[in-house]
Amino acid sequence: MKESTIFEAHSNYVLGLLFARDSRTLVSAGMDNFVKLWSVPDWNPIGRFEGHANSVNSISLSPDGRTLATGSTDTTVKLRAFPEGQVLHTLQDRKKTVAAVQISPDGRWVAAGSYGGRAAVWTLSGEEVIAIQASKKNLSSVAFSPDGRTLATAGLGDDILLWSLPSGEGVGALSGHQVAVGSLTFIDEGRSLVSVGHEQTIKFWDTGNWQEARTLRADGLALRGLTFSPDERTAAISM
Repeated sequence: MKESTIFEAHSNYVLGLLFARDSRTLVSAGMDNFVKLWSVPDWNPIGRFEGHANSVNSISLSPDGRTLATGSTDTTVKLRAFPEGQVLHTLQDRKKTVAAVQISPDGRWVAAGSYGGRAAVWTLSGEEVIAIQASKKNLSSVAFSPDGRTLATAGLGDDILLWSLPSGEGVGALSGHQVAVGSLTFIDEGRSLVSVGHEQTIKFWDTGNWQEARTLRADGLALRGLTFSPDERTAAISM
């Protein structure tokens, strides 16, 4: 991965990034309570969403590109029409900070990871599917496998945990990071899971055997999150 452009997107930390399905828009979420839209590749501002009462910690876009999920320190998940921005549903599992959200690749479900170690899954129409006490420690990332049958969760602690859906049964743990894991992403049609660790490493896991396949080091950089464009040829890293 090669650094090409750095620009100031928010007045405080950037906590979430994703590319729209056409790869022509970058969406960012920040500790300043806003979600912002940027044109690619000139990185000019083209939109801003309000509505959360506190930091927006995570964002996810549905496969058809029409629904944006946002998770906030205000303890809610909001589902918005994209790119218009109007709120369609407001979801809440517990009165805890929502640190991570993801819409499943088939567009059926949205998952949230919260402080207190809870992972919750809803339909995109707002009906609860399941809630999992994934850990005693805060969660900071959730990720669906492409077939929607596995949910990966991570946060404070060294391990990435794997759960079968819709049952919520635990099916494994991946060890190798230290202190905390800040981001999880399935790529290559689900053949790899990419994780970002507090110890300044990016790990690639082979999902065929769940073994670590490759590690990239980013010494001196405080990595917070990573997202790939839909064609997986471009990656954006938040710091």
